[in-house]
Amino acid sequence: MDLFILTLTIPLVAGILLSFAGERDWAPHINVTASAATFLAAAGLTAEIVANGPRFAFGEQFFIDSMNVFFVALTAFVGMTTAIFSDPYMKNDRSHGKLTPGRLRLYKSMYQFFMCTMLVALTTNNLGILWVAMEAATLTTVLLVSLYRTPASLEAAWKYFILCGVGIAQALFGTILLYFAAERVLGESGTALLWTHLVGVKAFLDPNIMAIAFIFLLVGYGTKVGLAPMHNWLPDAHAEGPTPVSAVLSGLLLNVALYAILRCKVLADGAIDGDFAGDLMIGFGLFTLLAAAFFLGRQRDVKRMFAYSSIEHMGLITFAFGMGGAVGNFAGFLHMTMHSLIKSAIFFAVGHAAQKCGTQNMEDIRGLIRINPLIGWGLMLGTLAILGMPPFGIFASEFMILTHAMKYHPWTTPFLLLGLGVAFAAIFGKVHPMVFGESEAKRLPHAPAITPVFIHLGLALMMGLWIPPYLTRWFHEAARMLG
Repeated sequence: MDLFILTLTIPLVAGILLSFAGERDWAPHINVTASAATFLAAAGLTAEIVANGPRFAFGEQFFIDSMNVFFVALTAFVGMTTAIFSDPYMKNDRSHGKLTPGRLRLYKSMYQFFMCTMLVALTTNNLGILWVAMEAATLTTVLLVSLYRTPASLEAAWKYFILCGVGIAQALFGTILLYFAAERVLGESGTALLWTHLVGVKAFLDPNIMAIAFIFLLVGYGTKVGLAPMHNWLPDAHAEGPTPVSAVLSGLLLNVALYAILRCKVLADGAIDGDFAGDLMIGFGLFTLLAAAFFLGRQRDVKRMFAYSSIEHMGLITFAFGMGGAVGNFAGFLHMTMHSLIKSAIFFAVGHAAQKCGTQNMEDIRGLIRINPLIGWGLMLGTLAILGMPPFGIFASEFMILTHAMKYHPWTTPFLLLGLGVAFAAIFGKVHPMVFGESEAKRLPHAPAITPVFIHLGLALMMGLWIPPYLTRWFHEAARMLG
């Protein structure tokens, strides 16, 4: 069977199966097996695209090229490792009475549906289907965020639904404006929302309509990216939802929303003279970085703190893509990859730490290095990696972003250094006593899955020292597509 069809249908079929059989003892194995099979299909699809070039599927409704195929592989990989992590994690939650069998079934089925919606969003050539897939991803994650059914989790899910619903409505209006501009050029041929057709005529699109459309698209999809001031849903969703959901929200969903913005930026850059789209992204990115950095020091909940860290990094990535150019785009793609791997690893470690100590309050989590050295070292190394310490890959991407900003946008350099410095002090100052303090926490009923933590951190370390040539080629090709 075609590898692309397998990549999309495996999580869809697994979600349907788990919605009926998710309470059975073998259901976790289905969740992990389906996620692993999706990753293998995605890896095969990536090799096929690298060897043979871009391709269409289902007519022209889906399009896979060098820019999105690696996102597909990255999404499938983090989805697989998160499924492995979630097996003992959710069993521990059930042992503690936080989950019923019915809610476990809901979690497993919605997890697979969520993976399917993200893969559809990444591979579709139709900007209308992209919008539908993003809305479907919102609906599935609302159910996941509210899984515990506590007042706080229901409030977080409601806030997530309302804010992202308003954002996605603005993205819909931006998509309608984009269609209006494209139909004038392409006519009523039914291709006015196909990205491959739009990119061919981007220079002929009405610049005034495109400017308004991009503003709505940036604000709409930027709400799901977590750009300030539309970020308020993200800390609550991370803090109140299950930790595996926090891992895929930070590591995957934010990337997919930013990917949608990047596709639209290519069209806006071609239609509008100057750096209108890039300047908007620089402004939103810089403001988001600074806002998140100063919120970090006020947090008491460990998952809320790392949620604000995700907002900070998405601001930095948006800033990098706003600068554009070969270096800016390369650094943006590298930083997205590193953030996905490292932040999901941190949430894996944080989830097991919170279960061991029975709380997410950082003041009550102490001595992780004594309770479980692997969890303690995983959290400490993950924290150093996300803070940009060498030789991890984020150091390389942040160094490229800073040097590129110094050359082309020197006025932004002090603000970048201020935001990164404040974030470093806030996070390291809170994580250090969590790892090295004294504690009397008890053992968990089910041994935690630590392997995914060190697999992710090992990849991030490797890419700080040596980026494989095929990845370098992909980053260069993807950066070239953005201009």
